[in-house]
Amino acid sequence: MGLKKFRPLTPTLRYKINADFAEITASKPEKSLVVSSKNSGGRNNTGKMTMRYIGGGHKKAYRLIDFKRDKDGIEGTVKTVEYDPNRTARIALVVYKDGEKRYIIAPHGIQVGQKVVSGKGASPEVGNTLFLSEIPLGTVIHNIELRPGQGAAMARSAGSYAQLTAREGKYAVLRMPSGETRMILVTCKATIGSVSNPDHNLEVAGKAGKSRWLGVRPRTRPVAMNPVDHPMGGGEGRASGGHPRSRKGLLAKGLKTRYKQKSSNKHIIERRKK
Repeated sequence: MGLKKFRPLTPTLRYKINADFAEITASKPEKSLVVSSKNSGGRNNTGKMTMRYIGGGHKKAYRLIDFKRDKDGIEGTVKTVEYDPNRTARIALVVYKDGEKRYIIAPHGIQVGQKVVSGKGASPEVGNTLFLSEIPLGTVIHNIELRPGQGAAMARSAGSYAQLTAREGKYAVLRMPSGETRMILVTCKATIGSVSNPDHNLEVAGKAGKSRWLGVRPRTRPVAMNPVDHPMGGGEGRASGGHPRSRKGLLAKGLKTRYKQKSSNKHIIERRKK
């Protein structure tokens, strides 16, 4: 897994930095694990645009990912490592001993032919999924459940990971990718290792067209709008004063939007680092 620079034959290529895809071992996905997906273009069920700056982009087929890892005690073998257009991480095709095939989020450093297993009694090796009660303290983990049996909800994007720092009774203490320290039930599952493609945040698109391929449309700056369209719009000349606000007038850049009486607040030991 690395990065690739290009000779500046065109203005586009001068700054472009792309993944080298060296870890990819298959060019076509497993047919039985692919379903069609529809692009909303930012519109709701009545056709009204409710999210701006979304639309177009290349057609993508959705790969069904096993976030629950509930085939406990059945050993699987990694058959391929593949690119997934729907996420920043790579995915791995696992073939289990009973013949079933499933996609999992590929951990960093996973190899074709490697054995993976989940559930009680699994060894704490990269790619294996265990309960938080069985993972050694200090271990780097990803694909963490927030509630038992829910399926992985946290630390799923490229290069991300959390660290198991302590256990207190029925709770495990985790340091999350955001820097937040929180408690999660030890009956929740997590996968050993960090997520693949850690260099993703170093990639450079090189041109606006690449964003369009991903379905991202150009964004209009609020200060370039008229006052009727945005609180930060208008003004004589190139005025850009005023506190940063959203289109609805809510303060941006630091306004806390989390519900203060949220029941899970008691599980958060330390808030995320700014």
